[in-house]
Amino acid sequence: MDLGLKGRRALVMGGTKGLGRSIADALAAEGASLVISGRDQGRLDQAAAELKAAGAATAAGVVADVASSADMDRLAEAAVKAMGGVDILVLNHGGPPPCTASQITEPALLEWFQHIVVSPIRITNALLPAMRERGWGRVIVVGSTGMQHPIPTLALSNTLRASIWGWLKTLSGEVAKDGVTMNVLAPGTILTDRVTSTTTTRAKQMNVSFEDALAKAAEEIPAGRLGAPSDYGPMGAFLASEKGAYITGSMIRVDGGRVRGMV
Repeated sequence: MDLGLKGRRALVMGGTKGLGRSIADALAAEGASLVISGRDQGRLDQAAAELKAAGAATAAGVVADVASSADMDRLAEAAVKAMGGVDILVLNHGGPPPCTASQITEPALLEWFQHIVVSPIRITNALLPAMRERGWGRVIVVGSTGMQHPIPTLALSNTLRASIWGWLKTLSGEVAKDGVTMNVLAPGTILTDRVTSTTTTRAKQMNVSFEDALAKAAEEIPAGRLGAPSDYGPMGAFLASEKGAYITGSMIRVDGGRVRGMV
């Protein structure tokens, strides 16, 4: 299936590894131009070279820290300069450390509010007007199933990701007539560095080995296995494509059936 992404220009935040990289890989395979961000120029250069070899029309890496509003402004400007504009924006960032709801502190809440809420909104505000003017755009939030099914050990993440979901759901209704779609792509237990970290915490709480904790996690998934990043990225490419034009304001789960709720 030709997704119609040749000639499209994508900015993927956190595109050197994990879920961001999986979307970047899928977009590259469809011939899109890419700018990826991260905090290490060496990793960015390597990832950009790999994405170019995989089919990206162009690929470049820009150092940017999601904790910095100034970096978000600079990243938006750099992406527009490198590609002539941004048609597809993938909002992705690291998550806060595990904690229970009663362990949330005000300093942690404020720190991670910047990462999870302020910076994604800021860079979207910078790039969205041009999408609306062109009559075509895609915004994809790399989310979490915790937005619908709170994860007990990730209370801070649950709290703040619910905020960005509320923002996206509201804004998507404002821009839909302009040809811009906005969706959350929510991963389940996909084996990334983040899942390795949370599984390590869970293993300590359960007093079992890391391997046993992974096996237990797999048992909770109807598909019977943990996901791989390659299970996730292609859905991102679909949502970014011409074929996904009538999907907006939605949360799409890629979780092997783990969330049992009907909404």
